[in-house]
Amino acid sequence: MTRPSFSVSRTGSRTGRGRGLRVAPTVIGVLAVCASLTAGAIGTPAPTPTPSPSGTPAPTPKKAEAIGYGGAVSSVDADATAIGLDVLRRGGNAADAAVATAAALGVTEPYSTGIGGGGFLVYYDAKKKRVSTVDGRETAPKAFTPTTFQNADGTALDFATVVSSGLSVGVPGTPALWDRAVRQYGTRSLNQLLAPAQRLAERGFVVDQTFHDQTAANATRFARFPATAQLFLPGGSAPEVGTVFTNPDLARSLGILRRQGVKALYRGELGRAVVSTANAPQTTDGSAVYAGLITRKDLRAYRALTKKPVVSTYEDLTVYGMPTPSSGGIAVAETLNLLEEYPGGDLGGLSEVPYLHRFAEASATAFADRNRWVGDVKGVPVRELVSQDFAAERACQLFDPEKAAARPIPFGIPDGSYGTDHCVAPATAQPAARDDHGTSHVTVADRWGNVASYTLTIEQTGGSGITVPGYGFLLNNELTDFNFVPLTAGVPDPNLPGPGKRPRSSMSPTIFTQNGKPLLAVGSPGGATIITTTLQVALGRLDRGLSLVDAIAAPRISSRNGATSDAEPAVTTTALGSGLTALGHQLKETAEIGAATAVEFRPGGKLVAAAEPTRRGGGSAAVVDEVVKP
Repeated sequence: MTRPSFSVSRTGSRTGRGRGLRVAPTVIGVLAVCASLTAGAIGTPAPTPTPSPSGTPAPTPKKAEAIGYGGAVSSVDADATAIGLDVLRRGGNAADAAVATAAALGVTEPYSTGIGGGGFLVYYDAKKKRVSTVDGRETAPKAFTPTTFQNADGTALDFATVVSSGLSVGVPGTPALWDRAVRQYGTRSLNQLLAPAQRLAERGFVVDQTFHDQTAANATRFARFPATAQLFLPGGSAPEVGTVFTNPDLARSLGILRRQGVKALYRGELGRAVVSTANAPQTTDGSAVYAGLITRKDLRAYRALTKKPVVSTYEDLTVYGMPTPSSGGIAVAETLNLLEEYPGGDLGGLSEVPYLHRFAEASATAFADRNRWVGDVKGVPVRELVSQDFAAERACQLFDPEKAAARPIPFGIPDGSYGTDHCVAPATAQPAARDDHGTSHVTVADRWGNVASYTLTIEQTGGSGITVPGYGFLLNNELTDFNFVPLTAGVPDPNLPGPGKRPRSSMSPTIFTQNGKPLLAVGSPGGATIITTTLQVALGRLDRGLSLVDAIAAPRISSRNGATSDAEPAVTTTALGSGLTALGHQLKETAEIGAATAVEFRPGGKLVAAAEPTRRGGGSAAVVDEVVKP
């Protein structure tokens, strides 16, 4: 089928409007430039929290929105955003700033990301007018098999026990991704770009409520590992809000990477420390935990991989996402395709309940197909999963505008044979896969039009809980993203562990373009809710008439084909919740979903950077040259 250019859908009429970003009916408020962005030169001592009158660092102010020119950075942390912005101000490009920001997040957001983790980068090269991706996902050791996470009788090992152990630790990919991104896209050396983060780790940052709460929530398992307890539980408890947290061991590790390059991890000192720590975890009480299986040969074999993106269309836009082992690009594309196929007209013309109903049905369907077909295996039917014909078939099989489909929704058959005679839903449904919440996301644009959408992680908050002694960074628990046992007996499972395999991810760094030029870049942390958060922000801006910051702030739901859909209190406690419940949705209240960052591109080079106003303590958006509306 030749896909219509947003004019007529096969299952319902669409308004054939041209695409520009819809403007919210209210005036977008603009905040002043943060006066504390006083970063040092690239490669010299870096930005630090603004000194208080007493000489100790004070909190760096956060702001959720900035509008202007010359480049933009949005992250969850003000110190990290300030570092990335300074790179742009001093002539670095989007790749340079993304790497510098990410390294700083490893200091201030150590429970979400860092040297011991991995991630995915989607990058728009303005000169080549091309989007490519870098896969820095962690890999399983060569010794892993499909039954590594199973007991002798074939049942799954206890999930929580595996998480806080060496067995959950994959070969880190973050340093390799940084190195490849800088070499492939950047203009600065990795040595220069890691200097600000090193200085930040030395001088420290001011503990906020989120850092304190995340530490406290993990205090029991952190206390089990001596190096973690010593670093993150000084005096036996979580650091108090307003105190200054320093990490000289992490500064040392960053210094090693600056001097020796990433070979220090994959062939040298840092790698030896990672292997010994993961394979023989030390505990404070002498209790045993599962040992890891990483070898130095596994480290030497690791590569960050440049890959073609998943490419799809939405109305008159082109959508670029991450390919496998991420499921984000595929699930985002299928969800958008399904929303185009559902009858009922323009999403912007719907009231909130029918819009959220459609969104929940589309995302649950995409997750059903993702769970069955997507993993780090050969033969994933990507082209079919993101095709409009497959979405049309799935829509006619499942969608009822007046009623939620029974969960779990059966997975579809992306075999290239579609039509109205295939509108009977398949019979096989699978339970939802386990997911966890952690991660961080950075969105960057530069003055030349390059764009980086970069999601990075150590998996769940605090990763494995194991800190590498003397080096100051936590090891990931990414291997628990594999399914421990097949989701359904007799049905092939693409996400079982295996030698050198990369676990399936939900990370969804995404770039939308129009006529070959960037229009919107977006992403989020949040485990499997990353997919739904990224989609809701994009749809809120593109279709629902919200400003970018309002699209990020809007109440969220996340339907991932489980018995219940997660929903924030602003949904469950209002008419939205009762309206969705009346349609058959079972909602589970969740305090917050995701922590998105995004950059919007307007005519004339104007940029809108936006982050969370409140979730996860609020994010930090900034532009190089801010304009303030009188």
